[in-house]
Amino acid sequence: MGAQWKAKGKAQVADAKGKLFGKLAKEIMVAARGGADPALNSRLRLAVEQARKASMPKDTLERAIKKGAGLTGEVVNFEHVMYEGFAPHRVPVMVECLTDNVNRTAPEMRVLFRKGQLGTSGSVAWDFDHVGMIEAEPAAAGADAELAAIEAGAQDFEAAGEDGATLFITDAADLDLVSRALPAQGFTVLSAKLGYKPKNPVDPASLSAEQLEEVEAFLAALDAHDDVQDMFVGLAG
Repeated sequence: MGAQWKAKGKAQVADAKGKLFGKLAKEIMVAARGGADPALNSRLRLAVEQARKASMPKDTLERAIKKGAGLTGEVVNFEHVMYEGFAPHRVPVMVECLTDNVNRTAPEMRVLFRKGQLGTSGSVAWDFDHVGMIEAEPAAAGADAELAAIEAGAQDFEAAGEDGATLFITDAADLDLVSRALPAQGFTVLSAKLGYKPKNPVDPASLSAEQLEEVEAFLAALDAHDDVQDMFVGLAG
């Protein structure tokens, strides 16, 4: 699982797509506070690129930009909140939320963490590095991830799944710079975001199959919450 946990086996494709679009729209609206022009707003540019790669409808994307930038007259007031704690069996987890009502989200997070342990601010963050995460795939045969990481200025890289994708790890301040440099090194950027990489991930081999299932069920319940934008889990592999 490594730095970023990905939900397994979504029950319904349409429902999963709707949730994804909802999360992407929130990120676009928040990013657009810094300006509606992606060319002048790197955070918005990355969010728009991710939305396009997810096949978000153009009108939905444009509406989110205008709403976030205050061009529609609607008030957008999403607050970024991080929840830290442990999944079952002491697996550390960082949960990133965007919410328009912290008084609603906070107690709901406490309920979801009952099968684990909700910590205070900083109780888990110390065991993670705040980094840039760029998922990219080779644009052509022969693209070398190690050489691309060096040339583009990434700090590290690792396999991002079984489809040949690579996760490039950057300094948080270099996220946009590296994401712009990777295409010249033969890689197509699939997503780029700030995230948290565990320093001392738990070895899955130390957990039984039943314990791993409990961790997966806990993470799936968190992921299903509408305010959860992303999760970063201290579980290796």
